[in-house]
Amino acid sequence: MPYPAYPPGAGDWELSNYNYHLPQELIAQTAMVPRDHARLLVVDPDCHQHHRFDELPALLRPGDLLVLNNTKVLPARLIGTRPGGGITEFLLLEPGEDGGWRALVRPGRRVGAGTVVRFPAGEETQLLGVVQVRDETTGGRWVQFQTPDGMAIDQIRLLQILDKIGELPLPPYIQKFQGDPGQYQTVYAQALGAVAAPTAGLHFTDDLLKKLQNKGIAQAMVTLHVGLGTFRPVNTPDVRQHELHSEWIEVSPATVAQIHQTQQRGGRVIGVGTTVARALEAAAQGGELQATTGKINLYIYPGYTWRVIDGLITNFHLPQSSLLLLVSALIGRERLLYLYEQAIQERYRFYSLGDAMLILPDGDFR
Repeated sequence: MPYPAYPPGAGDWELSNYNYHLPQELIAQTAMVPRDHARLLVVDPDCHQHHRFDELPALLRPGDLLVLNNTKVLPARLIGTRPGGGITEFLLLEPGEDGGWRALVRPGRRVGAGTVVRFPAGEETQLLGVVQVRDETTGGRWVQFQTPDGMAIDQIRLLQILDKIGELPLPPYIQKFQGDPGQYQTVYAQALGAVAAPTAGLHFTDDLLKKLQNKGIAQAMVTLHVGLGTFRPVNTPDVRQHELHSEWIEVSPATVAQIHQTQQRGGRVIGVGTTVARALEAAAQGGELQATTGKINLYIYPGYTWRVIDGLITNFHLPQSSLLLLVSALIGRERLLYLYEQAIQERYRFYSLGDAMLILPDGDFR
């Protein structure tokens, strides 16, 4: 059975009630090495315990199914120069239907329609970005890319160029990262298209995945290309009025079949990350889980009725974020904020490169 709906309480609609104080030094700036040595706060309806991520095989049951997001982060950050020599940064968000790309641009006030930006900055030009109209959805710009001699560049060729000159777009709160860029990709990343990592999956190693399989804990994949909307703060005082930007998903027939088989034999469906939870729940909005490909903008907050997932692995999220609201829909706002305070007291590491939480519908891990 899917995780039981949490009944919203007084104050759960007020954005101001989704705040907490986090000491700056607890914002993780580097990845844990090895990945699966991150700490893991294990939560059931009645209690919580402190574990390490590589203990996961002992915390799940044979017959459970882990569903992972196999999206791969684009090297979508481009640093270039505009006419006159000023430095310009593009963060590519997603391709448009006409061959252009939606992008955030800095400094936006100096980059108007018709501006031609040369990439990379300070080196021989490999790519030109021609700024088009303003994108009202994100406040960014639509951009067309071409070669230095004026030839239009299609999406496949652009991805090849990005591999050479692009940078991974780390979140702005990571300012001292000194590791390998590969630490910001999951070990099972395959489908190129995200602008941020599905961070709950960063804790898995190949060895840990093998140990889980050997215990009879199966794995299935979905794709959700993480976009800007996932990380933008909720911007309405009443959380019910917020809207998410659309993101592209694929839930395959094979994954749907695995989930149905797991449910039929009494296993639990554990989503690895809020992106997986949203992808699976969006694919079940018709009343039954179905194979789905396309854009979704399902927004989950307290009061949501769960249709697919039984449990969740997730990182610790920013205040007033849609991610915090989604997890609150599982276990309740007040309890989640209490658990965050416990994690802060125990010096857990927060946000994208930080530690993790495992939420289960029962407490047989004790």
